[in-house]
Amino acid sequence: MSDLQSDISKMSFEQALEALEKIVSGLEGGNVPLDQSISQYERGEALRTHCQKLLAAAEAKVERIRLGGDGKPSGTEPLDPE
Repeated sequence: MSDLQSDISKMSFEQALEALEKIVSGLEGGNVPLDQSISQYERGEALRTHCQKLLAAAEAKVERIRLGGDGKPSGTEPLDPE
């Protein structure tokens, strides 16, 4: 794992999203030299991938409360059973 990936893998979703937003803002501003643009784009892609993995993990943990015949909670089940 490269230093870049190791650094990103330790970030929370919020940290990674904030870093990605800064990169996008800088690239959209057009004031970044080409060589830096390329490295920033690569870091942005790694951050995007990390955010997607964290979201997928969070979605897998979300559960829906199952109600019994009496209307009271009787357990949980996956939100989107497949």
